[in-house]
Amino acid sequence: MLRSPLRQFGLAALLTMLVSTVAIAGPPWIAIEYPVNPHDAGTRGALLTVRTYHHGELMSYDVSGTAEGIVDGRRQSMPLDIRRLTQVGMYAVRWQKPAQGTWMLVITSKQNGSHAATALVTIDARGEVAQVSVPSDTIENGRWSVPRKVAAAEVDAMLKANAATAVARR
Repeated sequence: MLRSPLRQFGLAALLTMLVSTVAIAGPPWIAIEYPVNPHDAGTRGALLTVRTYHHGELMSYDVSGTAEGIVDGRRQSMPLDIRRLTQVGMYAVRWQKPAQGTWMLVITSKQNGSHAATALVTIDARGEVAQVSVPSDTIENGRWSVPRKVAAAEVDAMLKANAATAVARR
C-alpha cells in the first residue's frame, strides 16, 4: 500500500510534535519549605510544606508520606498528616517528633498511580528539619535531574547512619 506524501508529512509532523512536547514538559519535582509561614492559616502548626512541580510549574499530585524511625533499636513507621492547601501543588505536613528515637520523613508524590518524586527529610533531635534530599538521576548529559524511586534499603541505611551519629554526639 502506497502512502501519499501529504499523509507521510502529516504523520511525521504529528510524531515530531509529540516528541517535542515530552522534551519541553520536563520531569516532575518535589520541594520542601521549612519553616512554614506562621501567618498562613493553612500552614499554622505544620512542620513543613511540600510543593510539587511538573518542570517549573506548580502542579497538584497525590502526596503521601511516612515518618520512619528507630526507637530503642527497633524500626517504627507512622503515617504523616498531609493536607492539600488552597494553592495548586502545595501541601502542609503536620507531625511532631516522638520523645524517643531517630526519625526521618519520606514524602512521595504520584500522578495517576505512578511515582513522580520523593523527598527524604532528616529530622534532628529537637524535631526540626536538618536536611532534605530528592534522590535523582541525571539524563540527557546532565540537562535534567529526574527524581527516582527510593528503595526501602536506602531509608534503612540513612536511619541507621543518623542513629549512629546521634549516639556518637551524646
